[in-house]
Amino acid sequence: MSSEPAFMFSEIPLGDSEKKKPLRVVLLGKTGIGKSQFGNALIGENVFSVNSSANSGTSECQAATKRNGEITVVDTPGLLDNRRDEADLKPEIVKSITESSPGPHAFLIFLKVEKYTEQEKQIITKIRELFSEEAFKYAVLLFTHGDQLDEGKTIQQFVSENKDLKELSDKCGGRCHVVDNKYWNNNQPDHYRNNQFQIRQLLYTINEMVEQNGGGCYTNELLQAVERNIREETKRTGSREKAKKIVFETFVKKAVGIGLEVLLGAFLGDPAMIERVLSVVFGIAGGAATGAAVGAAVGGLVAGPVGAVAGAAAGATVGGIAGAFAGFRAAGHRRPGGYEHLPTEDDEGSTAETMRESLNRQRKPKSQ
Repeated sequence: MSSEPAFMFSEIPLGDSEKKKPLRVVLLGKTGIGKSQFGNALIGENVFSVNSSANSGTSECQAATKRNGEITVVDTPGLLDNRRDEADLKPEIVKSITESSPGPHAFLIFLKVEKYTEQEKQIITKIRELFSEEAFKYAVLLFTHGDQLDEGKTIQQFVSENKDLKELSDKCGGRCHVVDNKYWNNNQPDHYRNNQFQIRQLLYTINEMVEQNGGGCYTNELLQAVERNIREETKRTGSREKAKKIVFETFVKKAVGIGLEVLLGAFLGDPAMIERVLSVVFGIAGGAATGAAVGAAVGGLVAGPVGAVAGAAAGATVGGIAGAFAGFRAAGHRRPGGYEHLPTEDDEGSTAETMRESLNRQRKPKSQ
């Protein structure tokens, strides 16, 4: 392994008050596409293993935080393809959930600049099936192997030429970026074909996306339940890292009978899959009757009659915990993303403000 990351970019200076809480960024894509190399670039050092063998690809979920505290990167194994046994992948999905709790600020969906075959189309279809509309609000497409772009062509032009890619890009709000794993590390005469420029542009996109989402992270009922358990264990053990490990181990044991796609779908916001995982792992009762009753009770408690009605309606649809959230929403406690704000360690500093103040110190490159 080399001593330097495959991609390099200049540091963004941060003041002491801006180093408190990082953006959480989750890397998603099929095996061997270059996620780990790019994760090393965002962190600024080789913390994620990069294997150049025929069996290359991340084998386990890893998380690391940039030294200045700006970004936490969660590098996942090939969750969007089927090269590994389900029993091996399930713990890695659970770890992705606990490491990104109470939810990521950005999902980076990795694809390649290449001719799209039936296999690639299947990956795109899978992404569209697994991601909820809410999760797409926090998603960015990131293409590797940028050297395959025709001379003078932008990634937006490449995407617009393929119907499936264009539809996926539209789901992600048109957020597309490109990097290269091999040829763009040196000074390039064309600044567009330069990883430093492209990563800087990506950081601006993430910052703008966070602002559009009200400064909060993506979350859902499952991620909120995980965060509550982590907080409880943190109080007991005095360590958030120990707490995450305990919650992870308990989650894995209880999720034995849950399928891989159900776990992924729950992570990405599918209501029925969230309900299934909450019921099995956390013992949160589901079903229309129980959901309506619990939703009405909690909604009424925090929001009065309007909350009770909204809570009952939502509870009858996807279960009690959703009804509780509906009560909060009816009371006007809605946060961007559709969930009430659960205080976490992020509350000590605003991620959006941190990134905005940091990035605005520098001249923003012209949009490509």
